[in-house]
Amino acid sequence: MSCENNTPVRALPRLETAGEVEAILGRPPSVIMLKQIATLDEGCRAVLAQCPLAGFGYRDAGGVSRTTFIGGTPGFVRVHSPTRMSFTLPDGEAHGPVSFVFLLPGVGETLRVNGSVAKRKGAETFVDVEEAYVHCAQAVIRSRLWQPPVAAGPIPEVGGAGPLCGPGVAEFLATAPFLALSTWDDSGGADTSPRGDRQAVARILDGRTLVIPDRKGNKRADSLHNLLRDDRLSFAALVPGRTGVLHVRGRGSITDDPALLETMALRGTPPHAALLVDVEHAEVTASEALTRSRVWTAERPGAVPDLMVVAGNHLAANLAGAGLLARLLKGLTRVPGIGRMLRPVMNRAYRSGLRKEGYEDVELGSPRSAVAPETANPLREVRIAEVRRETPGAVTLVLEDAGRPGAFDFRPGQFFTLVTDIDGRPVRRAYSASSAPGTPRLEVTVKHVDGGRFSTHVHRNLRAGDRLFVRGPSGAFHVDPAAAPEVVLIAAGSGVTPMMSMIRTLLAAPAAGRIALLYSSRSEEEMIFAEELSRLAQGHSERLTVTPVLTREHGRLDAAGVHDWLAGLRTSEEARYYVCGPEALTDLVRSVLTERGVPAEHVRHERYTSGADLITVATVPRKLIVEDGTHEVGSVVVEPGQTLLDAGLAAGLPMPYSCTVGNCGDCMVKLRGGDVAMNGPNCLTPEQNADGYVLTCVGRPLSEVTLDIAEP
Repeated sequence: MSCENNTPVRALPRLETAGEVEAILGRPPSVIMLKQIATLDEGCRAVLAQCPLAGFGYRDAGGVSRTTFIGGTPGFVRVHSPTRMSFTLPDGEAHGPVSFVFLLPGVGETLRVNGSVAKRKGAETFVDVEEAYVHCAQAVIRSRLWQPPVAAGPIPEVGGAGPLCGPGVAEFLATAPFLALSTWDDSGGADTSPRGDRQAVARILDGRTLVIPDRKGNKRADSLHNLLRDDRLSFAALVPGRTGVLHVRGRGSITDDPALLETMALRGTPPHAALLVDVEHAEVTASEALTRSRVWTAERPGAVPDLMVVAGNHLAANLAGAGLLARLLKGLTRVPGIGRMLRPVMNRAYRSGLRKEGYEDVELGSPRSAVAPETANPLREVRIAEVRRETPGAVTLVLEDAGRPGAFDFRPGQFFTLVTDIDGRPVRRAYSASSAPGTPRLEVTVKHVDGGRFSTHVHRNLRAGDRLFVRGPSGAFHVDPAAAPEVVLIAAGSGVTPMMSMIRTLLAAPAAGRIALLYSSRSEEEMIFAEELSRLAQGHSERLTVTPVLTREHGRLDAAGVHDWLAGLRTSEEARYYVCGPEALTDLVRSVLTERGVPAEHVRHERYTSGADLITVATVPRKLIVEDGTHEVGSVVVEPGQTLLDAGLAAGLPMPYSCTVGNCGDCMVKLRGGDVAMNGPNCLTPEQNADGYVLTCVGRPLSEVTLDIAEP
């Protein structure tokens, strides 16, 4: 892309003094500066309790400027005192001055907070607050941030080489109307400012240069004044409806070149200045904060405080306590419903000012509504009631509902997906229930795995009283107590956990028949539930037999051993067989059962698949089209590093799913077009792979992809 201004970028005039900037912008009115306070008052805390997302500017240990979006759930910032708060920063470490711009879906005004890093504890960063204030809604209104996205404009051709030629960067910039811009001064201050414009907030001049128009605002001009003293900057840009973020860093300068400004005029009105960015790095990545926050599809929360009232309280606090104006402001902000009365007045003022700048169709709306994607299979918050040690390498988490007490209903043998944040990132792992269904407490038993992120967190960090989330139940591996004349269970290692749920349930069902368990473990010390199984076998000797196999003493369980054990059982033709453990064991036992003439429909098996983190296979954004049989239901951009399921859910598309970790098959859909890579092992059979089915929870696109979510 070549700018209509023929002046070379390097030859454009620059503003170099505060006087030159103020000559163009003017000085901010004194009332603007009086809206700033030095603590987090009640209004600020109310905003933070509802806010799911914030732009965050910081510098790392090497002094590199960075801006990103943090959050994911309302109240992700924890307020410890009026001058200290903390949050999780998943990637990197923040040092020195930091700044935030907090966003509320559907709300135009933003809350800006500046401070400095006080300490770090793991991924938790503690910040000493130095100033907080409400920013006007013009940037959000200009960008139509909470409106349905508009059609993408043409992607510019980038002239020359540079970071802006990277994968997906020019395409993102062509449709990004909003960004959070971070700057620093030379005396320990930081600022992250919202910037918005129609369709493209930043425009490409060449492969390493961007221009951002600076239109009329509150005249604080913190960003411009900072750049006069320290030209390092960074920003993170958003496209409504997408869950990716464009991260840019470089060096900035200010120009008032008339020819360049004229290229950015709206209805004949150019901006009064522009920010030139010499880009050093530009990259589009998926954002976990955006994906989890669902800001593009969630309904606006009902209890959000009106930020204009918050700003009025800040102003009143800074005016002389005995002054008439202060008393009037304080009295006014206490009037019930004053926010609803003032809002139309403020919105008219916003519209009037923006129309004078050349904007048309100015409106501030609520976010696009959609059925919350978690409704059909919601996360359930639970509290750890007890952590019970089963063996040196296995513990049982006893979970109960964190809200209203309620029973955990599932079929014995099914599993639940546990979800928690580890170092600021959501981590999900599937574990079979080991308790019987229908009680107020759910028990899941977790075996420690060397290098296992989730199991290590469970064994080292979780205690009674801690909270996490569960999703489920999931899985087709389960027994029906009402139709179980004879049950044969074969397990190895932690594969005994679903068997324990089956045994507990079957023994409590008078109609259930005989139960036989063959349990392979490395040693007696490592046998999970050894004491309880022994006690149950003694107490129900006519119904339950338990045969342990200790591989350190007797060697691994082989085909001959399985044959001999089965022969000794003398099972009936109505017996049902359940096998759970490593893939080698399940394959061996299924082969033996086939040789013995057991019908395939009488055998169910569960293989424990890897809980390893997914590997990114795509480096550029890809389009996902979702069909439901004969018609298209929607489309979305899948960002680099993002799964098909996460992208679809964030866009409010009706994606089927359950466990989210590739174990249950509920997210299996037909691939109608394109290429998808999946991590393994997973629950797809070779036949399902050959027939073109994919798992969206572990699938990532290698091209534009079309999926059919109709029932397979």
